[in-house]
Amino acid sequence: MDEKGLEKVPPATKNSLIRRVSYLLTGLPPNPKEVKNFLLDTSSVSYEKMVDRYLNSPAYGERWARHWMDLVRYAETKGHEFDYAITGAWKYRDYLIRAFNEDVPYDQFLKEHIAGDLLQTTRENKETGVSESRLGTTFYVMGEGTHSPVDVRQDEADRIDNMIDVTTKTFQGLTVSCAKCHDHKFDPITAADYYALYGVMESTRFSPVPADLSKDKKLAAQEIENLNSYMRKLVAGKWDRAKNSYINTEYAQNTTINTSAMSYTVIGDFRGRDFDGWTSDGFAFGQKSTLGNPIVDPATGKLLGLDEGKASSRSMGMGIFGALRSPNFILEKDFIGVRALGKNSSIRIIIDNFQLIQNPIYGGMDQRVNTEEWNNFIFNVRAWKGRKAYIEILPGTHDRHRYNLTEDAFIEAQYAVTYDGEWPLDLEKNITKQPSQDNWASLEISPFKVIRINDDLKKGKLTSNFPELKAVVDSSRLLAKSLKNVSFVNGIYDGYGINSPIFNRGNYKEPSEEHVPRRFLSVLSLGDSVFKSEGSGRLELAEVMLDKDNPLTSRVMVNRIWHHLFGKGIVETVDNFGLQGKLPSHPELLDYLAVKFQQEGWSVKKLIRAIVTSETFKRSDALANTDPNNIYLASFPVRRLEAEAIRDGILAVSESLDSTMYGTPVPTHLTAFMQGRGRPGKSGPIDGEGRRSIYLEVRRNFLEPMMTTFDRPIPFSTFGRRNVTNVPSQSLILMNDPLVAQQAEIMAGKLMEKGLANFEEKVQWIYMQAFSRLASREELKKASNFFGMLQEMEEKMDGKEKPEMELWKEYCHSIFNLKEFIYLI
Repeated sequence: MDEKGLEKVPPATKNSLIRRVSYLLTGLPPNPKEVKNFLLDTSSVSYEKMVDRYLNSPAYGERWARHWMDLVRYAETKGHEFDYAITGAWKYRDYLIRAFNEDVPYDQFLKEHIAGDLLQTTRENKETGVSESRLGTTFYVMGEGTHSPVDVRQDEADRIDNMIDVTTKTFQGLTVSCAKCHDHKFDPITAADYYALYGVMESTRFSPVPADLSKDKKLAAQEIENLNSYMRKLVAGKWDRAKNSYINTEYAQNTTINTSAMSYTVIGDFRGRDFDGWTSDGFAFGQKSTLGNPIVDPATGKLLGLDEGKASSRSMGMGIFGALRSPNFILEKDFIGVRALGKNSSIRIIIDNFQLIQNPIYGGMDQRVNTEEWNNFIFNVRAWKGRKAYIEILPGTHDRHRYNLTEDAFIEAQYAVTYDGEWPLDLEKNITKQPSQDNWASLEISPFKVIRINDDLKKGKLTSNFPELKAVVDSSRLLAKSLKNVSFVNGIYDGYGINSPIFNRGNYKEPSEEHVPRRFLSVLSLGDSVFKSEGSGRLELAEVMLDKDNPLTSRVMVNRIWHHLFGKGIVETVDNFGLQGKLPSHPELLDYLAVKFQQEGWSVKKLIRAIVTSETFKRSDALANTDPNNIYLASFPVRRLEAEAIRDGILAVSESLDSTMYGTPVPTHLTAFMQGRGRPGKSGPIDGEGRRSIYLEVRRNFLEPMMTTFDRPIPFSTFGRRNVTNVPSQSLILMNDPLVAQQAEIMAGKLMEKGLANFEEKVQWIYMQAFSRLASREELKKASNFFGMLQEMEEKMDGKEKPEMELWKEYCHSIFNLKEFIYLI
C-alpha cells in the first residue's frame, strides 16, 4: 500500500462490522438483540467475542457447507430426461454441516472425500455412533446421469471425466481434464497423468451404501461370525472320533473341468469354502460361503445338518444389506447365467460401470429374484460383446433407481457362468474349485464330505443332540436384528484395480497399447509413485495430495476461504492455479496462511478467525481511486450477498425463519412455467416451510428461480467462484416474487403486533431488523414522504384510505428492494 500510495481507511462502524461478520460467517443477519449487546460491550475484546459467537453458531456450518456444495456440484437428482433422484444426497449435505461446525481438520475432511470408505479408522458421529467418514465419498455420485445412453462406454468416459474434473479442481485447483485429449496446452500435466487418474476412477464402483453404518454394527457382525465359528468347533469336537471315516471321501470324478474346451466359462463358484475371488461388501454375505455351517432347529437346538456351499445373504439374517460382486471380465459369450433363489432381491449385470439400468435398452440387465427353488437366471448380453462388465448379486431391488430393502429380502447363489448355446447342465454336478486342505476342527471340509456327513446324520450315525447350540442361535438372531439397515445413500465401493490405456484424442475407441499405472500427477510430489493397492488406489491418492511437499492442497483451501471472506481470492481464479489462472496478488501472504493452516492442525475455524480479526477485514468500504479494483484492500470491498443469504435474510428479518437443522429436503415450489419430464407430482410451499435455503431441494431439471437468478451455479462442475451479475431479472424477483411479497406482509404483521407508539419507532424497528442500524433523520423523512405518496395513490385509485397494515407491507417490500439489503458494506 505504501508503494501504491494508498492510505488505509478507518475501521467500519460496529453496526457494519457485526452485520458483515454475521453474514459472512453464518449467512444470516444479526438479530437486533445481538447488535445491541455488541454496541453495549465496550471491552477491548468485544469484537473477538462477537466473532467467536458466530463461529460457534450452528448456522456457521450451514453457511460454509453451502460454499463447499458449489465445488462438488451438489444436487438431489441426476437431470437428463427423468431427473432421477440421487438417494440420500441430503445426508451428504448434513455431513458437511456437521463437519464444518465440528471443525473437522481439513486433511481428515479431504481423506473422507477421496477415500472415506477405505479408512482403517473412521470418524463417528458423537451422538449416533454412525460413521461420518463414509458419507464424504458421496460427492463422487453427484454428477449428472444419462437415461439409457446408446453407448455406455462413452457415458462412462464422460462420467469419469467429470469426476476427475471436480476432484482435481476442488482439491488441487488444477484443470486436469484439459489433458483428456492431449497433453495440457498450458500446464505441465500430461495425458498419461489424466489416464492414471482415469484408472483410479474406473476402479471405483457405484452402489447403495447403508447410511447408518456404525462401530456397533461392525462389532455385532464380528460377534455373529465368532458365534458361528464357535458352533462349528463345538460340533466338530463332538464328532471328533468319526472324522477318520471321512478322510478317504473321494471328490466327484470330473472335479477338474477343462472349461477352455467347452462352450462356457465359470465366473464364480460359491459351493466351495470361499467366494472364488468375488468381493463381498456390507454384512449380508459375510466373507465366505456357507459350506459347513451348522443348521440348527432354533426351538430345540437339534442339529439338522451342515450347510452345503453357497453364497447366502441370510448367513447373518434377512433384510441385511450386502452385495456380492465379481471381478471385471470382458463379455465374450452370448449369455450370463446365475443359479440362485431368494425373495425381493436382484441380480444385475453392470456393463462399463453403468448403474442406471432401465428399459428400453438395459432393462434386461436387472432381474428380480422371487423364488424359493433353485432357478437359472439368464441374461442375454450378445449386444454388448467386447464390453467390460461385472455381476452384482444383492438382497433388495431398485425401483426407478431407488434402492429398497425389505425385511424379508434375501438371496442365495451357487455359481455364475457365461456361455454360448444351452445352459451347461454338467456344471451342476461338478464344482470347479476344491479346497486345498481340510481343517476338521473348524469344519472347513470339502463339499463332498459335507454331503456324506449329512447323509450319515439322517441315518443316525452321528449325534444331532446339541442343546447348547440353542442359546448360541438365539444370541446370533438377536445380534442380527441390529444389523438391519433403514436408510441408504447412493455411494461407492472399491472395485478391482484397472490401469487405463491413453485414449487417442480422448476417443475410447482408439486406446494405446500400453496401460498407464494408477498414480498422481507427475509434476507434483510423489506423482511418479505407482499406487500399489489391488483396488482403486483412492486412499493412496488422498495421501499424496496431503504430502508435505505438495504445494497445492493447503494453498487452494486457504485461497477459497479468503475468497469467501473478501469476495475475491488472493488467486482470483480460485479453481485454476495453473498458467491460465491469475497470479496471486499477495504471494507471500498466501504462503504464510497456507503454512499457518497446516501448523494449526488444518483448522478452518482458526484460519477464518485469524482473517476476520485482522485490521484489513475490519476496514470500512471507502474505495480508493488509485486502486479501483481494491486489490490491495485499503478498504473492505463492497459485495453483493449470495442467493441463499438474500432469501434467508428476508426470512430472518420477517422473523419467519425456521432454524431447524438437517433432514430431508423441502420439495421445490413449482411455478406454472416449470414443466417437463421428471416434474414432481406435488409442489412445495412458497416459503419452503421457512427453512434455510440449504435445505431446499436441488432438482437439476427444476432449479429454484430465485437461486438461479441470483447466480447460484447450475450443478454440473466445480464453481469455487460464483458469477456476480447485476441484471433486471434480479430487481423483478425482489419486486414481484410471491415469496418476497408474502414475507413483506408477515413482517408488517409482526410490526403491528409490537404496539410501537409512533411512526418513527416503527421505521427504526424495520431498519434495525433489515440493516442492523437505526435510520438517519433523512431516512425517516423519506419514509414519511413514501407513506404520504402511497396514501395519495390509493385515494386516487380507490377513493378511500388504505389500511395501515397495507401501507407498512408496501414499505417493508420497498426495504427488501434497497441495495443495502442485498449488499455488504
